[in-house]
Amino acid sequence: MNWHIKKSLAACIGLAMFAASSAYAQETIKIGVTEPLTGAVAAAGTYVTNGARIAADYVNQNGGVLGKKIQLVIEDNKSNPREAVNSVEKLILKDKVPVLMGAWSSTFTLAIMPKLIEYEVPLLVEAASSSKITSAGNPWVFRISPTSAMEANAFSKVIDGFNPAIKKADFLVVNNDWGLGAAIEFKKMLEAKGIAVGRTETMTPDMTDLSAQLAALKSSGSDTVFVTSGIEQLTLAIRQAGEQRLPQRIITTGGAFPEPLLKNPGPKGYVSQHLLFFAPWAPERAKHPAVAKAFMDGWKSRGLELAGQVEGFRGFDGILTIVEAIKLAGKAEPAAIREALWKVQAKGANGDIAFSKVGVAGKESGQAAPNVYVVELKDGQVTVK
Repeated sequence: MNWHIKKSLAACIGLAMFAASSAYAQETIKIGVTEPLTGAVAAAGTYVTNGARIAADYVNQNGGVLGKKIQLVIEDNKSNPREAVNSVEKLILKDKVPVLMGAWSSTFTLAIMPKLIEYEVPLLVEAASSSKITSAGNPWVFRISPTSAMEANAFSKVIDGFNPAIKKADFLVVNNDWGLGAAIEFKKMLEAKGIAVGRTETMTPDMTDLSAQLAALKSSGSDTVFVTSGIEQLTLAIRQAGEQRLPQRIITTGGAFPEPLLKNPGPKGYVSQHLLFFAPWAPERAKHPAVAKAFMDGWKSRGLELAGQVEGFRGFDGILTIVEAIKLAGKAEPAAIREALWKVQAKGANGDIAFSKVGVAGKESGQAAPNVYVVELKDGQVTVK
């Protein structure tokens, strides 16, 4: 075989392989997911990712979108803002995803936001609550979780129902954009209600001994401590507060829930309240019970812990929202998906999902208005208020 024939044959094989590769790439519609699957907040990121997988199966079992199945491309941001940036660049540049979901923490999300502008790819924010995310002038950002200000406002409507009444409050928050932002917004709300605000203690995300912070709060004279952090630290804070006989009630913010306390409760009789955005103990209260049931059935079929749904629904609702945008766009292209997100009217486990424009004029970000639940945890038992 002469070299001309060999060259022609190699070219044909190369074209065939390229065509096959392109055809494979077009068989599915990719959605990039960046979540903390390892590191300080891995529990929450894993729950969200499981919720996303359930949504993908749900969509694909019901015909997919635009005649194709969706394919999640999942990256671990390792509970680290630098790794979050690396994960997004990999998803965009190597995996060629036209849309992203992530990155759980406000700190991780803020870190990746410049890359959205640089590469012009939309991001569905499923969990982060810092107001900076939607006020920064990034038109590629759409958030389905509430800001800390929205959460504080929702809580203000039920605060008068607490007995005994909240008269003075302290804060114990993780020392990052999420925790510090929550403290600011809840302080504003409390002061507007005429409630005194006392101490604010902070903790690093990986801190495992909170005895010094709790000792400082124990003698502050407040009746309530608002705690903001991930699942791991919430569990630690409540358990150690009970052991130290902290006299104040604990109320947690941000939608995280200390699910390990269901199986291994803290000291008997110790009570904590939690602001959540999905309450699997009362699915009948969901705005769209059939959607909530589909999520919960998928969760149960995987043998996952019930309480993990408190975080997991975020991934489920996030993927459903993205799929609805792709459907409206009529194609899986970043700019088209971004424009379609403004038109989305999706039904999620949390409720209705639609976006309002917030932030810098002409560069607005999208913000949805989620529902908020208050649940009480005592001796491993949950009551939805």
